[in-house]
Amino acid sequence: MKESFPTRMENDLGRDDIRRLVRRIALPSMLAQFVSVLYSIVDRMYIGHIPDIGELALAGVGVCGPVVTMIGSVASLVGVGGAPLMSIKMGEGDEAGARRILSNCFVMLCIFALALMAAIIPLRRPMLLFFGASADTLPYADEYFLYYMTGTVFALLATGMNSFVTAQGFARKAMFSVLLGAVMNIVHDPVFIFALDMGVRGAAIATVISQAFSCAYALRFLLGRRAPIRIERPRLESAIIRRVLLLGFTPFSIIAVDNAMIIAMNAVLQRYGGAGEGDLLITVATIVQSFMLVVTMPLGGISGGTQPILSFNYGARKVERVLRAQRHIFLWCLAFTAVMFGVAWLAGPLFVRLFTSDALVAEKAAWAIRVYTLALVPLGLQYEIVDGFTAIGQVRYAWPLSFWRKAVYFAALFILPALWGAEAAFYAEAISDVIGPLTSIAIHALVMKKLLARRAI
Repeated sequence: MKESFPTRMENDLGRDDIRRLVRRIALPSMLAQFVSVLYSIVDRMYIGHIPDIGELALAGVGVCGPVVTMIGSVASLVGVGGAPLMSIKMGEGDEAGARRILSNCFVMLCIFALALMAAIIPLRRPMLLFFGASADTLPYADEYFLYYMTGTVFALLATGMNSFVTAQGFARKAMFSVLLGAVMNIVHDPVFIFALDMGVRGAAIATVISQAFSCAYALRFLLGRRAPIRIERPRLESAIIRRVLLLGFTPFSIIAVDNAMIIAMNAVLQRYGGAGEGDLLITVATIVQSFMLVVTMPLGGISGGTQPILSFNYGARKVERVLRAQRHIFLWCLAFTAVMFGVAWLAGPLFVRLFTSDALVAEKAAWAIRVYTLALVPLGLQYEIVDGFTAIGQVRYAWPLSFWRKAVYFAALFILPALWGAEAAFYAEAISDVIGPLTSIAIHALVMKKLLARRAI
């Protein structure tokens, strides 16, 4: 069987030593996602310290979180849906098939971006009210939301196309694309927010500019000579579109449900906390969700960034390499979540102080971070099991396992505050992070080796 472009790839997915290969891809992918967290973290840090309005403005931007997450879910629908399929084609030696998948995905992202802007911008105010904005926080949420949405094309292409850079073995290139955007965001935020006195509007504009730089870098690579598989003149094919959307539905729906989790959390806190405490607890939840981004995005970088190793070798029918790679990926995920558990409990108060100088908000947020991360370590296994099944095209296992964990979260979210008050809502995450991974571990043990054995035949 023809090997796909080993001399032109930054990492030879089919022949390099598995331990080193996982490290060379997992580390930059993790760092890239860690850096990408800065897009929202830096915005919130600066916004939280705007004189006089910082706390309300931060709560308003927190309400916008579901919108930002929704945009990311569409990028994952196409990027994470198409990249494993492209890697499998590369493993099979089908260069033309891999190129068609990439080109179709590029056009799909452009179409989705325009459709999102047309559909969402006119409905933004009722959406934000539904997401938990109050009369006090709505002006800040609306202003941030409107300007952020103007950069939807850049956001989708930067995130979606970067998956195809990593899928070709160029993890460091993908990391630099994200790093470029984050640096631009850090540089522009204080200029637009404070120097130009644009407040939350300035934060959104700075983010759009940074996403434009990331988008330009990723497209420059995928259109250039260095990429083994390049974007060429696309011809939309319904069969490819269906396969991409089917496989991408799992990561898309995971992130979309994360949207619903944020919405539900804000609504529950507002309902059980009342008009005064509700806004305070939403501010606390915004800080906690910012910390969880520091956990889940790099964790997703490890489990999602290493998908090309599994996909390529699955396509090449090298199932032993798939098994060995996943064992190493499990270790990386567990090590990362163990470290972040320690960070949450030891450095949580320091993290909180990046967002607020209010003593009451800081105290409650530090407590909430510890509660939220009580069962953080098993989450590492959950991520790799779901992403591992997705990498080999087994959405029939990835989707139910992910949604089972989310269902547990929603059940706990609605039951706990009804029994013990608004603050009990923060325990829902820990409950889902125990029950979800235990189920996933059992299913993975039962079926993964059988699936790979069939592929080896």
